[in-house]
Amino acid sequence: MLNQLKNKLKIYWQLIKSLQTFLLLLTGVTGFFSSRCPYTSIELTLGMILSLFFSISGTTVYNMIWDRDIDAIMDRTNQRPLPANKISVKEAIIFGTILNVVGLGLAYYLSPLYAFVIFMGLFIDFVIYTIWLKRTSAWSIVWGGISGGMPILAGRVLGVGEIDMTGILLAFSILFWIPTHIMTFNMRHFEDYNKAKIPTFAAKYGFKNARLIIALSTIASAFAFALGAFILGLSWGFVRILLIFAAISFGFAVYSLVFPSEKSNFQVFKAASLYMASAMLIIILGSIFY
Repeated sequence: MLNQLKNKLKIYWQLIKSLQTFLLLLTGVTGFFSSRCPYTSIELTLGMILSLFFSISGTTVYNMIWDRDIDAIMDRTNQRPLPANKISVKEAIIFGTILNVVGLGLAYYLSPLYAFVIFMGLFIDFVIYTIWLKRTSAWSIVWGGISGGMPILAGRVLGVGEIDMTGILLAFSILFWIPTHIMTFNMRHFEDYNKAKIPTFAAKYGFKNARLIIALSTIASAFAFALGAFILGLSWGFVRILLIFAAISFGFAVYSLVFPSEKSNFQVFKAASLYMASAMLIIILGSIFY
C-alpha cells in the first residue's frame, strides 16, 4: 500500500514538471519580495507561495494532458506519465483541476487583482500558447514568454496592490528570456520537434537567425532586469552582480553564434537557466538588504 502511494505521488510529481514549476515559482516570489511586503505578513507570503505553486502546477498538468499525443512521438518525452500510460487522462484532468481551483481560489481570497493576473497566465499559457499556437506557429514562443512573465507580475501585484512599471519590467525580463530558453532547447532536440511536426523558429528561419534572436533576447532580458533593479532602488553592488551574470550569459550566446554546435547550444541553455535563477536571487537579496 505504501509503495503504491509512493508511486502515485511520483507520477503526480512528474506531471507538474517540478523543475519548471519551481523556477516559475521563484520568479513569483521575486516579484513579491521586490515590493518589500513579506516582512509584514507571514500568512500572506505563505498564501502567495501556495496559490502560485498550485496554479502553475495545475496549468502544467493541463498542458501535459493536451500534449500527450506529441509527447508520445518525441523520444525525450515518451516516458512521461500520460504517453506511457502510467496514469489515466481522467485522473490527470481531476488532479489538474483540483490544483487550479485551489490555487485560483486561494489567490482570489488574497486579492482579486492578483488572482486575475494568475488566471491570465493560465489562459495565455494553456489556451493561446498550447492549444492554439504551439502546433501552428513558430512565433508561439512570444505568447509562451508572456505567460512565463505572469508569475513575477502576480507576485509584484500582490505586494503593491496594483500593476506598476516595475512589475511590467520584471515581466518583460522573463518574456525576453523565454526565447533564449526555448530556442536553445528546440535546437538541442531539433529532430524530435520535427518528428512531432511542431514548428520552431530554427526550423522556419534557420539556426543562424535563431542564434541571433537568442543573443538579442539575452541583451533585452538583461536590460529589463537591470532597469527594474535600478527602479527598485537596489544598491549598485547588486546591480553590478546582475550585469556580470548577464554579460556571462550573453557571452555564451555570442559564442554559440560564432562557433555554432550542439554543445554550444546546450551551454547557452544552461547559462540562460543559471542566469535567470541568479537574477531572481539577486533581486530577492537586494530587496531584503535594501
